[in-house]
Amino acid sequence: MIHEVKGDILLSHAQVIAHGVAPNDRFDQGLALSLREQWPAMVKDFRHFCRAMPLKSGDTWVWSGAINKRIVNLLTHEALHSQHNKSGRANAEYINHALSELRYLLENERFTSLALPRLATGAGGMDWHVVRPLIEHHLGELALPIYIYTQYKKGVQAAEPRPR
Repeated sequence: MIHEVKGDILLSHAQVIAHGVAPNDRFDQGLALSLREQWPAMVKDFRHFCRAMPLKSGDTWVWSGAINKRIVNLLTHEALHSQHNKSGRANAEYINHALSELRYLLENERFTSLALPRLATGAGGMDWHVVRPLIEHHLGELALPIYIYTQYKKGVQAAEPRPR
């Protein structure tokens, strides 16, 4: 069940937070920056993993450090090609593949809830009217609450409906 909410995704009660990044992302803008500030070990682990086993656009990478949440990095953007690029662009093909992997992960790991932003619409440059139907297609039939944070409000706990 998909619920649109407003607030600070870092304050979500969801078991999993997913967000979009590039394969060699610097986590220097938007939600990625907030995640880096909250959990710097995640970015260090991501960089280490990318050097050891290069990720490609469309993949997912899950981090579960010393927290009770899992952070799913959806590689919805193309790789950065230089230090001067702020972010690679996202596209529907990468988003589709990453959401398919996310669905598989959610079903097989039996997670209880998911929070995600308006995926790939900030630094990724995608139109929400293109991305929202992709999320509905891949995740809409899952039997767990999915909270889409449609509007960021720093420090505000969203009203996330509880499962029945």
